[in-house]
Amino acid sequence: MSDLGGMLGALEGMPVVTEGPVIKQKSRDFYWYSPVLKRQLDDVAADAIVTARSEADVIAVLKAAYAHDVPVTVRGAGTGNYGQAMPLKGGVVLDLSEMTAVKEIAPGRVRCEAGIKMHDLDAATREHSGQEARFHPSTKRTASIGGYVAGGSSGVGSITWGLLRDRGNILGTRVVTMEAEPRILELRGDDINQVNHAYGTNGVITEVEMPLAPAYGWIDMIAVFDDFMEACRFSQALSEQDAIVKKLVTPIAAPVPDQYFKPLKKILPEGKNIVLLMIADKAFEAFFEGYPGEIVYRQTAADKAQEGVPPLYEFSWNHTTLQALKVDRNITYLQTLFPPPDHLALVEKMYTHFGDEVPMHLEFVRFGGQIACFGLQVVRFTTEERLWEIIAFHEANGCPIFNPHTCTLEEGGMKQVDHLQLDFKKQADPKGLMNPGKMLAWEDPDWTPEKTDQVHLYPAGG
Repeated sequence: MSDLGGMLGALEGMPVVTEGPVIKQKSRDFYWYSPVLKRQLDDVAADAIVTARSEADVIAVLKAAYAHDVPVTVRGAGTGNYGQAMPLKGGVVLDLSEMTAVKEIAPGRVRCEAGIKMHDLDAATREHSGQEARFHPSTKRTASIGGYVAGGSSGVGSITWGLLRDRGNILGTRVVTMEAEPRILELRGDDINQVNHAYGTNGVITEVEMPLAPAYGWIDMIAVFDDFMEACRFSQALSEQDAIVKKLVTPIAAPVPDQYFKPLKKILPEGKNIVLLMIADKAFEAFFEGYPGEIVYRQTAADKAQEGVPPLYEFSWNHTTLQALKVDRNITYLQTLFPPPDHLALVEKMYTHFGDEVPMHLEFVRFGGQIACFGLQVVRFTTEERLWEIIAFHEANGCPIFNPHTCTLEEGGMKQVDHLQLDFKKQADPKGLMNPGKMLAWEDPDWTPEKTDQVHLYPAGG
């Protein structure tokens, strides 16, 4: 039987909250992007919030929770979208936001504590040696690096560097287990995948070692096109130009920019399809000549401070949906893979079929050594039944949906059982107290996905 009082009594001197608005605030993320998750998770709350200031604090919390059978859900900055860090079975939320030390910066790599915000980490590495993280989420200014490793998959920079799980994109993790005597494990190489995108279900990441890239003077640009598929063909061609240094290639169909991008109203001509770009190479100018589009915005980071325009990455990836939700709370979204090499044909088929019910938003990325695109399409939500119909149509036509309307690993990004992570949980969390309810294969050993022949974002065990 769970004994919260006994557990908290063993944590002398640690910051603990057991009542008040902080409980609700720290028990949720951006789950409300999904009307399905909003209905399912709106009443979820922890029984207590415990803030760790060091790895020693993390060990003390996990040891006490194990002894008293109290569930523990790890939280970074709470910028996820799928309820990853929401405590489905109550217990304690372990807040790592005060663990922000940068341990080491070296050529091509940085080691830091898990709670540091990615914006602050980039600022430190830029100042130290002109380096930056290879990629980051659209929530860079608020997201923590540990939360990104535990819950993310790709982001701004994936057009050059691929997915977070690709070999070399995470160099190491330091993980604390939840046992009678917690262990500290250093995971490197493919062993990192035991905890990458595992939602903190099988260990607490306290430190990460990440690769760095040169910190270019990125230029934000917006190209506009009359025809959306022409914008996509331009994006494909640019993405194939390996020697043009780029960090963002994001086509977004009209009328999304007109309806939802309020900070860009004075910049964007009406009725246009747009491509958001982050470029660091003057060769782009010559490349763009001959395309039937127009560059309507071009700013460096220093210029933006004068204009007050947010960085363009805050209109890309999951921020496109956030911008829309600021205007219309009946909006939701999809997360779709358009697999190469026929991805543009698939995009055109879905774009034509759904029209303005599912306005198109794409992110061009490197996927398995090829150029592909992810769709984070806006959906004009009517009913859950219609949402499932939209998802089913995509999947029936070869466009896998990594379902953002579920909070479990297997039903979302994995779309399968990750036996590597399951086996690690058996060793690192033998009582199953870490973020319970998020790993279906632990809750139900007989669970199997409905389809076994689909494309997976993460290869099984890889």
